[in-house]
Amino acid sequence: MGLKLGIAKAGIALCAVALVLTWPHAHRAATFLAAQDDPAQLAELQLGAALQRDPGLIERHTREALDAHDPELADSLVQLAASRNVTLPEDLKQQVAQTVVAERSATGVATRFATGLITGKAEDGASLSGTMAGDLFVFGDIRDVVREGSNLATGAEADRLVLGLAAAGIAITAATYVTVGGATPVRAGLTLVKDARKVGRLGEGLAMWASRSAREVVDTPALRRAVADGTAVRPDKTVTAVKAAFRTEKAGGLMRLAKDVGRVGEKAGTRGALDTLKISQSPKDVARAARLAESKGSQTRAFLKILGRGALLLTTGAWNFAWWIFGALMTLFGLVASLKSGVERMTQSWIDRGKARRARRMLAEAKRAQAERVRAGAVGGLAAPS
Repeated sequence: MGLKLGIAKAGIALCAVALVLTWPHAHRAATFLAAQDDPAQLAELQLGAALQRDPGLIERHTREALDAHDPELADSLVQLAASRNVTLPEDLKQQVAQTVVAERSATGVATRFATGLITGKAEDGASLSGTMAGDLFVFGDIRDVVREGSNLATGAEADRLVLGLAAAGIAITAATYVTVGGATPVRAGLTLVKDARKVGRLGEGLAMWASRSAREVVDTPALRRAVADGTAVRPDKTVTAVKAAFRTEKAGGLMRLAKDVGRVGEKAGTRGALDTLKISQSPKDVARAARLAESKGSQTRAFLKILGRGALLLTTGAWNFAWWIFGALMTLFGLVASLKSGVERMTQSWIDRGKARRARRMLAEAKRAQAERVRAGAVGGLAAPS
C-alpha cells in the first residue's frame, strides 16, 4: 500500500508541474483560436506577442519608414505606438510630424495628382485621385484596353488581368455617375487592383485568381472587334464596344474584390490598400483586411507592416494550437486521475489503519479479559480448601 501511495503522489507532482508549464501555452492557443475569425482582435493578439518578443519593434519600423521616404507609414506606426502605450523618442515623433506636413503641402499634392492623372499610377491618396480622375473620364481605362487589346489582337503578350479590370472599369464608370458616386469605392478598388498589377504589387495567389476571373468577364472576340474599330481618341465608340464585350453576369467575384479594396482604401489610405494587395493571396484575405481597416483605420498600415499576412489570419497552424490545448487537457486529466488515485490510496490506508487499531484494541481487551478470568480462577482456587 505504501508503494502505491508513493506512486500516486509522484504522479500528482509530475502532472502538476506539467500543467503549470503547458497552461500558459494552452491559454494563448485557445485565445488565438477564438479570435481567428475576428481580424482586428487577431491582429491585436499577434502584435502583443510580437512586442513581447521585441519591445523595440515599432521604433525600428518607424525609422525604416522614414528612411524609405514613407511618412504615411511612419505616422501610422506612431499612432499605433500611442494606442499601445509604447514610448517613442520625442525627436523621432517630431521628425515624423514634419515629414507628414511636408508631404501634405499643396505643391506636393498637386504634383502627385498630376502624376497619377498622366501616368495612371497610384502611390498615395493624391496620385490615386489623379488616376481615378482619368479613369472616371474613361481616358485611363480606354488607354489600357486599347494597349492590351491591341497586343491580344496581334498575338503579342497581353496582360489579361489589366485588360479585364480596364473593361470592368469602363462598365462601372457609368454606374458611378448614375448613383452620384455611390459606386466610387468599387471604381477606386478596380483602379487600385489595376495599378497594383502594373507595378508588381499584387500577391501571387490573388493575381492568379483575379486573372482567371478577368478572363471570364471579357468576351475576347467582341473585345478584339472593339479595339479594331475604336481608339483612345474616339472614346465614345470604344466605350460602347467595350461595354458590349463585358460580361456583367460573371463579374460578381471581381466586383466584390474591388469593393473590399475600396473599403480598405477609404479607411487605411491608398498605400494601405496597396500593401493589402501585396500580401493577400486570395479575395478572402482582402475581405479580412477590409474588416481590419474598418476597425483600426489609419493604424492598419502599421499592423500590415509589422505582422505581414499574420495581421489577417493565423500564421501558426491551428493544429499546433490544438495540440497545446489537447496536451493541457490530458495533463489536467492526468492530475485529476492522480489525485483520485492518491485520495483512494490515502482513504484505504486510513481505513486499514483504523481496522488495525480496532483489531489491536479488541485483542488487548481479550487479553485483559482472559487475564481477569485467570486471576479470578486463581483466587477461587485459593479460597476452596478452607
